[in-house]
Amino acid sequence: MKTLCRLLAVVALLILPPLPVAAQNAAPEKVYNAERFTLKNGMEVVVIPNHRAPVVTHMLWYKVGAADEPRGLSGMAHYLEHLLFKGTPTLPPGEYSRRIRALGGDDNAFTANDYTAFFESIAVEHLETVMKMQADRMMNTSPPPADFTAEQKVVLEERRQRTENDPKGFFAEQLKALLFINHPYGIPVIGWEHEVAALAWPEIESFYKRHYGPNNAILVVSGDITAAQLKPLAERYYGPLKPIALPGRVWTKVPPMIALPQLTLHHPDIRQPLFMRIYRAPSLPQSRAEGRALSLLTEILNGSAATRLYKSIVVEKKLATSVGFDYDGIKISDGAIWISASPADGVSLETLEAAIDEELRKLIRDGVTDQELAEAKIRMQDSAAFARDSLSGPAMTVGQVLAVGLTLDDAEYWPRDIESVTRDQVQAAAKTYLDPDDIGQRPYISGYLLPEKTAAASAEPAIANTPEQP
Repeated sequence: MKTLCRLLAVVALLILPPLPVAAQNAAPEKVYNAERFTLKNGMEVVVIPNHRAPVVTHMLWYKVGAADEPRGLSGMAHYLEHLLFKGTPTLPPGEYSRRIRALGGDDNAFTANDYTAFFESIAVEHLETVMKMQADRMMNTSPPPADFTAEQKVVLEERRQRTENDPKGFFAEQLKALLFINHPYGIPVIGWEHEVAALAWPEIESFYKRHYGPNNAILVVSGDITAAQLKPLAERYYGPLKPIALPGRVWTKVPPMIALPQLTLHHPDIRQPLFMRIYRAPSLPQSRAEGRALSLLTEILNGSAATRLYKSIVVEKKLATSVGFDYDGIKISDGAIWISASPADGVSLETLEAAIDEELRKLIRDGVTDQELAEAKIRMQDSAAFARDSLSGPAMTVGQVLAVGLTLDDAEYWPRDIESVTRDQVQAAAKTYLDPDDIGQRPYISGYLLPEKTAAASAEPAIANTPEQP
């Protein structure tokens, strides 16, 4: 109901065209020209002016997510996200969204491993109403018992629809659990079903009081407003809120791994087999240089139908109907690289996996070309032209960057940083994290998702379709 699935692709929208040669010695151009201030209670505020229409997107980011939950209480952060719509002493359950819609706006929320965010898009004349209600529920959420129980059923049904009744979702959840052993990223954001069913309000209320406060929040407002106009409103509605004593964010770590696990699932609802693989890799906060290289590598391998993986696996070798490569790098702890592909008729998953590994070996051996690197940067730059015209996109990107511990400069000067990435850096990142012949202590997890009727046949590779070795 209130959850968004994917945000991390917005990092590609940070790119602007490179400066002309004559201006290379000038100060680098900013992407958003954001304005920033901090309230006395510690609340960060960022304003991204965009005066094309008299509307704004108001986003409130809390630096708390599923990774901060106590063990055995999974799903608490996501459940709490739902409960913030269920009333305060002065705001009846459901009234928040009803008022937003009555004013011609829309609202939603989402939970991730590292943060929880709430957002509204509305006419600028009604921004004050939004801020008043958001400030109220930041500190005063108190769902009636009947609404707590009813929402628990909603959350459980959401999990059934997205996970138990979706074999691909269930399979991806299992892969992450294997990859992030002894780490909170291995626990699904929506929570394990049996733990969500056992959650009680006193436990969630304690979590709420420990994490929901002005000094653990970032307000990002994008649209027809300036910092000078927003600051008095922020001081009026958020300024009086008292800061809270914040717990440290100390998480367990993934131990060194030496096994090479493979997960296989036969499911009656699967008609088309699917190959999936997931790697751990550094996030942008852990290593900005490697994160930028992996972001460009993603564009090179998967940026369009003319890029390397699709052209080789789908068009030339005809081994797959689709192939994907994705880097999830805007995280506080480890990021992840995902590879997925659906085989063409008569092609086994073993054959498809072998072909993908051969492409990775070529990448590591030969690197990327200057043309591939240049074209990838151009595609990312073209995307930025649309991103700057967006109302909610900049608020989404800047808020996410700040929520994981990156800086506003990381967002503003991404064009300068991405332009500096070299072929050697991209090849080094591929060698370190994608080499199928040198897994080190960060092995990948491979998965085969198969229809039940092909379970027996899938045990034998299709020799006729095996790609030639170089």
